[in-house]
Formats: sequence, C-alpha cells, structure tokens
Amino acid sequence: MSDLNNLLEPGMMVRHPQQPEWGLGQVQSNIAGRITVNFTEAGKVVIDGSRIDLIPVFDK
Repeated sequence: MSDLNNLLEPGMMVRHPQQPEWGLGQVQSNIAGRITVNFTEAGKVVIDGSRIDLIPVFDK
C-alpha cells in the first residue's frame, strides 16, 4: 500500500486510476490495506490498497 493510501479516511473523495468511468468515490473504510469505496457509477467496491493507488480528490 502506498503512503498516500495509508492517509485515506472515511469521507474522503477519491478516483480509481484505472476505472475513470466509475466516477467519484467516497471512502467508507480503510482497514489493513482494504479500502472500501462507494463510487457514483459502480457502487461499493473493496480495493486492495497494496495493488491500486487511489487518487485523492480535494475539489469536486
């Protein structure tokens, strides 16, 4: 997991770098490298933070 993924907390907004069609996602949890995100176009997805570096979004 990247250092940036370690900083993700519930409520933060992110994008998946390889799935832009999923749209904006809100972090639901980040436990032991498993990041649960609710994406606008894909619903709830569990991401393996050791394999995917999510992109934080600070301005919508």
